[in-house]
Amino acid sequence: MQKLELIWIGKENRPKLEPRILLEDHKRSHHGPHRMSSHDCFENYLIFGDNLLALKALEQEFAGKIKCVYIDPPYNTGSAYEHYDDGIEHSTWLSLMRDRLEMLRALLSDDGSIWISIDDNEMPYLRVLLDEIFGRRNFVATCIWEKVYSPKSSAKFLSENHDYVVCYAKDVSRWRRNLLPRTEHQDRAYKNPDNDPRGPWKPGDLSARNYYSVGRYPITCPSGRVVPGPPQGMYWRVSRDRLKQLDKDGRIWWGNDRNNVPAIKRFLSEVIRGVVPETIWTYKEVGHNQAAKQHLKALLPDEVDLFITPKPEGLIQRILNIATNPGDWVVDSFAGSGTTGAVAHKMGRRWIMVELGEHCHTHIIPRMKKVIDGEDPGGITEAVGWKGGGGFRYYRLAPSLLEKDKWGNWVINKAYKREMLAEAVCKLEGFIYAPSDTVYWQHGYSTERDFIYVTTQNLSHEQLQQLSDEVGEQRSLLIMCGAFRGKPDRYPNLTIKKIPKAVLSRCEWAHDDYSLQVENLPKAPPKRGQQDLEFEEGVDR
Repeated sequence: MQKLELIWIGKENRPKLEPRILLEDHKRSHHGPHRMSSHDCFENYLIFGDNLLALKALEQEFAGKIKCVYIDPPYNTGSAYEHYDDGIEHSTWLSLMRDRLEMLRALLSDDGSIWISIDDNEMPYLRVLLDEIFGRRNFVATCIWEKVYSPKSSAKFLSENHDYVVCYAKDVSRWRRNLLPRTEHQDRAYKNPDNDPRGPWKPGDLSARNYYSVGRYPITCPSGRVVPGPPQGMYWRVSRDRLKQLDKDGRIWWGNDRNNVPAIKRFLSEVIRGVVPETIWTYKEVGHNQAAKQHLKALLPDEVDLFITPKPEGLIQRILNIATNPGDWVVDSFAGSGTTGAVAHKMGRRWIMVELGEHCHTHIIPRMKKVIDGEDPGGITEAVGWKGGGGFRYYRLAPSLLEKDKWGNWVINKAYKREMLAEAVCKLEGFIYAPSDTVYWQHGYSTERDFIYVTTQNLSHEQLQQLSDEVGEQRSLLIMCGAFRGKPDRYPNLTIKKIPKAVLSRCEWAHDDYSLQVENLPKAPPKRGQQDLEFEEGVDR
């Protein structure tokens, strides 16, 4: 079986990510003074740091739990954005997007979906990349969003007035989309000119192109006029007998003078309570860039450094309406000005946002505080009846567990205190950090009988024997220590490893920046002479 595969410089190079721990800064976390409702959520995450490292940090706790991912990555257009280096070459963009998309897929639940804003410049490459990572069968749709409401007279060629929102499911056989809420405009089409007790209705065509063996016959109107049959090439949707039943039940409309071609009455009370989502989203439905910028300016009047093309809250609301329900987790790892978190919060979804830029502090935190305090009247606030409430916790990524000393040797970072070290090593070894209040050597566990103990001590034979006795025959203990004396195989219920020696080859230590910049792209192997990005028709290996 053949497939379309993207080949680019550096594709084979993958980062060995360090699973960092998250450190809360209580001064930057924010919560409402009291509960506004029983649905308030206070455990939302705002993470400051490199988004690839942050996604790795979330993996242990959130793998398979995220219902929806929305990201608005740099479009790689060549423009010099203040907040993003948005103009990196294709190979860099693809490598760094690939790494993030793989991490995001791991976080998604089996019935989850990912939505990505993108423009024409990289959309075709992104689609093929997503086919590789998510599987082509899990492609859902490419939606077209009308982002501007007027043409640009300064356009060199054609004035672009749309972006795309690409959607893939983690597993399309399990993913279920929601219907969109009906609008007043849609409901206004239903009238009740004959005062039918079943309520408002609108007429539906009785003819269709689908072949129906008993669907061609003359119809006599109540006025006596004979309709010889459906239009040429068409068929009545129902048989003659079924038409009589519908008419007896008052479900056929003949017009005010009872002389029209018959129509089926479709009652508002009987239609599905929602609208099937379509793939073209106009600015009148979900908003446009300029409205989003005005909203941001009203929220942050003292902040002159605003985003050029922020996303409107209505756009994110449309996505979350389709892909999530209240209480679901939503992730945005390119948080920008914080629109995803603001909309998710107002809609009763739990959210995680990641942002590396300083606008995490200048834009996102002030914005989310106003949302929580009920001081944001714009966006979707009125539409969803938002009054405020809930909160979020602000986290930053911990520094790397290891650093080099003055002689160039890898040692445990001096910033790591005892609790931080235990938590970091637990995450590195795949254990759940849960220190016991009563048993000093229980820092975490992987099962009910398997524990981990982290210490920088040099453990003696006597100490190891004591630990072995306390653990007992029915349990096991992984000991991560600075050094030890004795032979580890003397203790069948203990596994003993030295740190940092035991973990040196695991990760890229002291690597803090995987952001979308050319200098962060892994160097291509010397053997590769190809310089151009290309599509290659490959064969499954």
